[in-house]
Amino acid sequence: MTNDYKFTRRHAAIVFATAAAVALTACAAPTASVPTGSQSGATAAAPASTAPVTVRLAYFPNFTHAVGLIAIANGSVQKALGDNPLDVKSFNAGPALIEALLAGEIDLGYIGPNPAINGYVKSKGEALRIIAGASSGGALFVVRPEANIKTAKDLEGKKLATPQKGGTQDVALRFFIKENGLKTADDGGTVSIIPTQNADILTLFKQGQLDGAWVPEPWGTRLIQEANGEVFIDERTQWPEGKFVTTHVIVATKFLNEHPDLVKAFLGAHVDAEQFVLKNPEEAKSIANKEIERITTAALPQQVLDAAFQNVDFTYDPLPQTLLVSADYAFELGFLGDEKPDLSGIYDLTPLNEVLQEKGLPTVKGLTDK
Repeated sequence: MTNDYKFTRRHAAIVFATAAAVALTACAAPTASVPTGSQSGATAAAPASTAPVTVRLAYFPNFTHAVGLIAIANGSVQKALGDNPLDVKSFNAGPALIEALLAGEIDLGYIGPNPAINGYVKSKGEALRIIAGASSGGALFVVRPEANIKTAKDLEGKKLATPQKGGTQDVALRFFIKENGLKTADDGGTVSIIPTQNADILTLFKQGQLDGAWVPEPWGTRLIQEANGEVFIDERTQWPEGKFVTTHVIVATKFLNEHPDLVKAFLGAHVDAEQFVLKNPEEAKSIANKEIERITTAALPQQVLDAAFQNVDFTYDPLPQTLLVSADYAFELGFLGDEKPDLSGIYDLTPLNEVLQEKGLPTVKGLTDK
């Protein structure tokens, strides 16, 4: 199936131009119980504090969050935190998670780039920091064959869905529409984008009430296998080397400043889980699926597991240059205010790199690293 959406030279220029500006700026200046089981690594527990600190962690029941699902399900996060209780919360999409973090209800979270950027900008750079990557890829734009969508122009008059307005897939879809000379209904055009929870997207798609949806895995695969959908865009094909940040880990700045030992302990478990996924994909699928079943009450068929996992790449590298492109898209869509935001302080990768060095793994670079 053809389309006109490509990572153009202009988009590539955004990365390097914005990165250069960032470098110059830097130089100038609901709750769930946590099951336990086998461990994916030997992460040491956090040093004991004078009093236990409850660590509030958020994620989504998506395969793009599989590292988090596994680190929680196998008990490695709780083990790393020692006597400090773990309070896990599940969300459908990023904007809701960010609102919870801004309200002081979340300490750590697995989330996509655009909501993290929004939260950072909304708080004037104060509320959060990105501290690790989690996944790349795992986002599909799936359409109904009956909608006869062969090119971008065929989206005129169609009803589409994303998990939540302002979320990572929502920004990707809206920018795609804008780049192809179309307008959304809320901008005076004919393309309707309906923010809808992932499970409801599947139901509406089956009923023929949606013509397409840009969603994370496993929902893209479920639309294909359970609702006869067709892939219009695998977002990996639109980025250099097929890499772009889909999920990374954020922390509330206040929590990072007050409990750096707990943040580092958590990152140790996170990295162990990421290595476990890469080395044990079949077992990782099973653990992630059991955690999804615990959250949603429904396990996924093996064929969905196999196909969806192939669409996701797992990495602790937050791929910061691709975040700059996502930020540019969001800015052009009016999500980030009237002035292009300064993102030079959005990353704090020092704790992650300390963990990686201790484990003998390659370290990662931030926006200002050469």
